[in-house]
Amino acid sequence: MPAAAALSPEILAKYEPVIGLEVHVQLLTATKAFCGCANKFGAEPNTNICPVCLGLPGALPVLNEKAVEFATLAALALHCDIRERSIFARKNYFYPDLPKGYQISQYDKPLAEHGWIEVPTADGSTKRIGITRVHMEEDAGKSLHDGFPDSATKTYLDLNRCGTPLIEIVSDPDIRTPDEAFEYLTRLKEILLYTGVSDCNMEEGSLRCDANVSVRLKGAERFGTKAEVKNVNSFRFIRLALEYEIERQIEVIENGGQVKQETRLWNSLEGRTYSMRSKEQAHDYRYFPEPDLPPLVLTPEYIGETEKNLVELPEARRARMISEYDLSEQDARTLTASREFADRFEAAARAAKNPRRVANVLLSEVGGRLKALGLEQENSPVSMAGIVLAADLLDEGKISSKQMKQLMDVCFEKSEDFPVVYEREKPQQITDSSAIEKLIDEVIAANPKQVEQYRAGKKTMAGFFVGQVMRLSKGQANPALLNELVTRKLEE
Repeated sequence: MPAAAALSPEILAKYEPVIGLEVHVQLLTATKAFCGCANKFGAEPNTNICPVCLGLPGALPVLNEKAVEFATLAALALHCDIRERSIFARKNYFYPDLPKGYQISQYDKPLAEHGWIEVPTADGSTKRIGITRVHMEEDAGKSLHDGFPDSATKTYLDLNRCGTPLIEIVSDPDIRTPDEAFEYLTRLKEILLYTGVSDCNMEEGSLRCDANVSVRLKGAERFGTKAEVKNVNSFRFIRLALEYEIERQIEVIENGGQVKQETRLWNSLEGRTYSMRSKEQAHDYRYFPEPDLPPLVLTPEYIGETEKNLVELPEARRARMISEYDLSEQDARTLTASREFADRFEAAARAAKNPRRVANVLLSEVGGRLKALGLEQENSPVSMAGIVLAADLLDEGKISSKQMKQLMDVCFEKSEDFPVVYEREKPQQITDSSAIEKLIDEVIAANPKQVEQYRAGKKTMAGFFVGQVMRLSKGQANPALLNELVTRKLEE
């Protein structure tokens, strides 16, 4: 259990957390940042390496043009100002997985600055989180501390990741709760995926996040001493790590101690952070301009052309789809969770008679069954064309919702698409008003008490009669016609 779990709500309420996030994003280029080695996850260790990414004597870096395009595109999507002249620098530190002894990065003149992301807050409003900077850099290699027979005494190095192109996205210290941090990261990932600059796969290290957190008394102007939390591999764990660290720091202060500026690691099994090392200041890295790379100059024309490649971003797309297709906020959020899914829905919505009904069938009928079976959307036996057919048949009154559900059940039982099942089963609706009236008369005769309740003013009893007739007709009575005839019969 976290040591700070005993703090009372009154003590916690005295303090305000201040959180800033540093997100490293691996760019989805074919080759590395400064050489021609493959930028590919999963290769045999130490196979995608060369003298340039290893920093061997005489090897010179050459900047990857596609990495510049992707970095610029991401910065524009985050509403940043793009610097026309940015400088690469050497960030010097010594670590086994950094064979050069320095990392090519950007320091005082980054690619882009002053962006923002809007996130929802607990009271239902939105809050703008500032982005301090977006800068380009290369990744280091990877130290492997387990998985080998002698891991207890040795560390293995895989240098394939050396030189992988990254952007680092640094937020302003505007985040005040772990939930805000979670929402910021969720929206940042959505934006990056929509732009196509990264696959944001946290398990493969394509997206990594470090959190800087401090606490101060509410109303205080100065920030408290911050700790950096590293080694967090999911957004959910980042939220938990922040919750723990905030309470830990408050407990230190309440007990008369001082929070140390340090780097801490998150242990998900124990649910706590623990100290790793004292935190370096920027001057400890001895930054100086990279002598082997000229300044990166982006003309207004280049920035303008890159901006043309921006797709409609998630928030704008949600707002448009709510207006255009009469969707709820929640449905729009689900449908736009990924660009590919949103594209598929919109293609189906344009092909169907009623886009709202397409959304209902897709999310409730197909989505509900997939969730129950633990399947992803791409594993669905029902295609988007099948969803369009089901929605259109419902809209035209050719099948009832009950019949549609029965057909969907068959689709999932037999792994067949909806058009195939519908063509074979072809449920027939009763659209003959005289046949439906005969069934209504039968139900009315069998339920005189409910008839009295309806005629005494309890109009909701009409639903009872509709349900009884639908059961009697085995779900084949046309719903619209049935409702109309039930009301007419009861009013006679």
